[in-house]
Amino acid sequence: MADAGFWNDPERARRDIDELKEARRALETYESVARQVEDLGVLFELARSEADETRQPMVNATAMGQELLQEFERAQQAVHRLELETLLSGPYDHHDAIVSIHPGAGGTESQDWAQMLLRMYRRWAEEQGFKVELLEMLPGEEAGIKNATLAVKGRHAYGYLKAEKGVHRLVRISPFDASGRRHTSFASVDVLPDLPAEQSVEIRPEDLRIETFRASGHGGQYVNKTESAVRITHLPTGIVVSCQSERSQLSNRETALRILKAKLLERKMAEHREKLEELRGEQGEIAWGNQIRSYVFCPYTLVKDHRTGYETADVQAVMDGEIQPFIEAFLRWQAARPRTPAAPR
Repeated sequence: MADAGFWNDPERARRDIDELKEARRALETYESVARQVEDLGVLFELARSEADETRQPMVNATAMGQELLQEFERAQQAVHRLELETLLSGPYDHHDAIVSIHPGAGGTESQDWAQMLLRMYRRWAEEQGFKVELLEMLPGEEAGIKNATLAVKGRHAYGYLKAEKGVHRLVRISPFDASGRRHTSFASVDVLPDLPAEQSVEIRPEDLRIETFRASGHGGQYVNKTESAVRITHLPTGIVVSCQSERSQLSNRETALRILKAKLLERKMAEHREKLEELRGEQGEIAWGNQIRSYVFCPYTLVKDHRTGYETADVQAVMDGEIQPFIEAFLRWQAARPRTPAAPR
């Protein structure tokens, strides 16, 4: 930054500053944990000396030993958080996330499943301290949703939520089936990094078709009496995005453009991965129905991730947002896989 020409390219300068901040934050976290472990070693020596003097068990019977046990637990948690930091090292992992949920075939049953997933992710995000903004939601005719898009804002939101991208499968006795039969439903979850304007892909105005329409909903505050909702079509790729969460047409347009840029970046990254897979002779696509996780409510209770093998029988806790163990298992599984070169930035 001391270089005379550093600010000649403002976008590159901002990227360099962001990278420097991220590196400094990681270093500060490491140094904090290192000090905590060092202090724990000093406390251990004091507790051992006290135990030798009193001829009592070090942990169970001395005040210093009890303090040692508490500090050990704190240090263990700090090391665990640091381990997660090292797993979140992708080029976009520290960014906010855009999450889209779409039901599969199956009508009301699948639409209800999509809404259950939406609730699950909102609860998880709130528990993690992330801010959640519902960008778009189209209700189903009878129940559930036809689609939903939400922004999850907070450090490493994308790094965590990328574990959820794929097809999610539900097995349960359908509440919409009068015969009480067991149904299998699918919903897809797409996760994209929400990038600042200077880091996203370039879009030419002539490549866009922008339309406005009235927001839809069940009524009340969700029904907009003016055409403030915005739909944007990217003509070269055919990608369509829309936003109706704000009352202002300008705000909806800006949000829709953010989503479009994220989708175009994901497309660019996917093309890069496909080229690498062709060179390696591997098939890396996830086909519809090739679920990443199954949620079984009947005849037994089980949630199992088919990539990592992690599973739990507490289905209700998972649906209430307890998916962090699945995410952490995915991050460790991903870190253990052969490294793939990063996509071009």
